[in-house]
Amino acid sequence: MEQQSTHNLMVGYLTWIFGFLGAHRFYYGKPISGTIYFFTLGLLGIGWIVDLFLLPSMDRDADIRFIRGPVDYTVAWLLLVFVGYFGIHRMYMGKWLTGILYLCTVGLFGIGYIYDLWTLNDQITLINGKCAKT
Repeated sequence: MEQQSTHNLMVGYLTWIFGFLGAHRFYYGKPISGTIYFFTLGLLGIGWIVDLFLLPSMDRDADIRFIRGPVDYTVAWLLLVFVGYFGIHRMYMGKWLTGILYLCTVGLFGIGYIYDLWTLNDQITLINGKCAKT
């Protein structure tokens, strides 16, 4: 049985363009190294270049680690990146109360946005896992 994809490799390569800020590492569920890349500009560019060749492996690991379900990881990530301060990604995941709270507080003054960068993949996995059990 073939593993279904949870993350999109093309999106991985697109986020790699901003990889010196750790974007692709956050997308693939590696928040610690994503934060390190953010503060070191992709390990002074060296790690960023190396990651160009590691992206297919990161994509496979994400497909194994995270659970496919009704909430699409790529859609949620795109919403977080582009309109995350307004809570649209949280509304998409069915978290209406916190989505409206983000909308009224500009992502809880940015702190909630950073929290979601660190935890979005795990939040989606919990939602998709609950849906898979019902």
